[in-house]
Amino acid sequence: MTKTVISSATKEVIIGFDQPFVIIGERINPTGRKLLSEEMAKGDFSRVEQDTHAQVAAGAHMLDVNAGIPLADEPKILADTIKLVQKITDLPLSIDSSIVAALQAGLEVYQGKALLNSVTGEEERLESVLPLVKKYGCAVVAISNDETGISEDPDIRFEVAKKIVNRAKDFGISSSDIVVDPLVMPIGALNSAGMQVIRLVRRLQEELKVNTTCGASNVSFGLPNRNGINSAFLTMAIASGLTSAITNPIHDSVMQAVMGADVMMGNDPNCVRWIKRFRQPVSLSETGGRRQKRRLRVKRT
Repeated sequence: MTKTVISSATKEVIIGFDQPFVIIGERINPTGRKLLSEEMAKGDFSRVEQDTHAQVAAGAHMLDVNAGIPLADEPKILADTIKLVQKITDLPLSIDSSIVAALQAGLEVYQGKALLNSVTGEEERLESVLPLVKKYGCAVVAISNDETGISEDPDIRFEVAKKIVNRAKDFGISSSDIVVDPLVMPIGALNSAGMQVIRLVRRLQEELKVNTTCGASNVSFGLPNRNGINSAFLTMAIASGLTSAITNPIHDSVMQAVMGADVMMGNDPNCVRWIKRFRQPVSLSETGGRRQKRRLRVKRT
């Protein structure tokens, strides 16, 4: 079984087919969040601190850190954000940027083995990101698009993923350090989007034997009750072989779907994690009442 090991200075997370599903918290990302974007650009990371604490408390296993702010010094902001988050939590991090200089800046300050997000099948991107992966000994998210864009044909997206895995080998990077993102389309715009990903995830596991991840909330874009769609998607995708996802752990329905899928897949032996999270504690008054009832029954006999 392929295992992708990600770590902080003190904590290790394993992404794998026979491992519990890995939730990568998505909240430290200024995209579409005006206040967070403005604050991070000014060096105010108070909201980043809040999002970090909230995602850790909700049960995230890793955190994605993004500092994509237009016209800002993204390499510096990303590095500063990573240093701050590492002081708050020992969860491993995904370093997320479309700018290679920002990825390198993040890797330079990161303590542990990061997940680099991301490389695509575009030749220029392969030649600039894969050397970083090799140099810093990290793992990397491989997104299944190239110079031609994002194909609606899952077979083409598979071939792009295969190309990235093979090119990574040329740099001495093991396929166990490649986590493929099959690209989740909005199902409200493309009715076959869900089945496309399910089919593709199965092929990636069976043929390339690589771990997988995705931006899970993309599937529900534009629809009402997005968490309901996200939860249904994640349950089905996990059953098909998806091993991690970048999503929002603060939503209870999403976490319940993931943890329930772990139970059904046999990756929560004896349902220990499920019971620990959801079992209702017995209050002292209830305990006393039960004892009293037992004593009363004894007296009657």
